[in-house]
Amino acid sequence: MEESVNRMDLSAFSEKIENLKAQIADIVVGQAQGVDLILTALLANGHVLIEGVPGVAKTLLAKLTAKLIDAEYSRIQFTPDLMPSDVLGTSVFNLKTSEFEFHKGPVFSEIVLIDEINRAPAKTQAALFEVMEERQVTVDGLTREMSDVYMVVATQNPIEQEGTYRLPEAQLDRFLMKIVISYPSPEEAYMILKKHNENAELTRLHHIRPLLSKQDIKHFKQLVNQVIVEDSLLKYIADIVLATRNSPAVYLGASPRASVALLNTAKAYALLQGRDFIIPDDIKYIAVPVLQHRLLLSPETEMEGRSAGTIVKRLIEKVEVPK
Repeated sequence: MEESVNRMDLSAFSEKIENLKAQIADIVVGQAQGVDLILTALLANGHVLIEGVPGVAKTLLAKLTAKLIDAEYSRIQFTPDLMPSDVLGTSVFNLKTSEFEFHKGPVFSEIVLIDEINRAPAKTQAALFEVMEERQVTVDGLTREMSDVYMVVATQNPIEQEGTYRLPEAQLDRFLMKIVISYPSPEEAYMILKKHNENAELTRLHHIRPLLSKQDIKHFKQLVNQVIVEDSLLKYIADIVLATRNSPAVYLGASPRASVALLNTAKAYALLQGRDFIIPDDIKYIAVPVLQHRLLLSPETEMEGRSAGTIVKRLIEKVEVPK
C-alpha cells in the first residue's frame, strides 16, 4: 500500500479529542482502550455495550463521557420489574383538556446510559429495538424522531446469572461494538487508590464541564464520512467477515451489517489517530469489539472455553493483509 498523507487539516479536531481524553484519564485510570472505543463509536454514530465485572468503572466511564459532551443525558437503571412504558413513555389522560398527553420516557435524550441492561426482561429490552436502529420511537401510532446526536451506552455484568436475562442476538447486533473492561494492572490499582486518597469526591463528577458541543460532534461525524478507504481495504474487511462465516468454530458468522460497522468504525478510529485515511492496523484494532458479540460459537468451541474475541483474533491472523 502506498504511503498516504492527510488531505484534511485535523489539528483543531485532534486538539479537542486530546483534551477530552486527558480529562477522562484524570478520573478513570487505565482505560485508554475503552475511551478510544467509546469515542470511536460516538463518531461512527453507533451504540456501545460495556461488559465487565462489578467495580471496574463501567458506569463511571460512560457517565463521564456523557458529561464531557454538551448534550442531554439520561440514565436508566434496568431492573426485572421495569416495563417498556417506563423506558419509552406513556400517554396520560388530562382531565382538564379531556385529551391524552404523551409523557416522554428517559430514552428521549441524546446520550442514554442504560445500567445493567441484562437485568430487564425481554419485552423491556425489545423496547429499545426501534430507537437504537432507526433513532425514532413509535408510541400509539405516532413516530417521534431523536436528535442527530443520539447514542446508547449500556453496561452489563458477565458473571452474574441470578435475576438477569440474556440479550437476544437481534439486540446485540444493534450495538456497534462491545467493549470488555478487565481488572487494572498493579500499577493502575495503585494510581486508583492514590487519586481516591487525594480526592474522595473524585467520582461524583460535580466539577466536570462539557468540552465538546453538539455542533462539534456533528462536524466530526462529517469528517468521518470524508475518510479515504482504498478498494484493497474494502476487500480486506469483506474477507474478515467472510472468514467468520466459514470458520468451523463459529455456528453463525457476522452479517452484512457487521461489515458496514467494521468500515464505519475503522474510519472513525483512523480519524481519532489524526489520519484521514485508514490502514490495515485500524481494522485489526477494532475488529474484535465490532465482531465478538455478533458471533454464535459452535457447541464444541464453547465446551473448549474459547471466547468469541479469541476466535476473531485467530481468524484475522489467517486473512491476508493488503500490501
